[in-house]
Amino acid sequence: MALHMLKLCVGAESIRDLEEWVEEQMALMRRLGRREEQTHTTRMVPKRIEEIVDGGSLYWVIKGQISARQRLTDIRPFTDGEGIGRCHLVMEPVVIPVEPRPFRPFQGWRYLQPKDAPRDIGQHGGDLAEMPEEMRRELAGLGLL
Repeated sequence: MALHMLKLCVGAESIRDLEEWVEEQMALMRRLGRREEQTHTTRMVPKRIEEIVDGGSLYWVIKGQISARQRLTDIRPFTDGEGIGRCHLVMEPVVIPVEPRPFRPFQGWRYLQPKDAPRDIGQHGGDLAEMPEEMRRELAGLGLL
């Protein structure tokens, strides 16, 4: 069973902010003639890489709530110019909204077991996907979602 990761989406105010960031990254890759893939650099290298890239996702915490995910396709450890070990988290450039769930701030990233991962909004049924993000966020904060 795939293992997921959880990370703060620092600077993003909404899922739309994250989507715009991804779109900008893809546009830059096209302009530079590089392969279109989205990467995020992090300092700590996960020890359970095989489990994560076997269908795992990076779940993003936006404004104190787990809000969206992106499927992880690769994790590439490297050493930067200062000799510090880091890694590139390679993700599909598709942001999938999930059922919002409160989560306190933390540093770095965390593993997220599949049983603890919020469902995609599209799996919820009803009109949750059509609801504005701010409303979903508020209802989740009140414990109504």
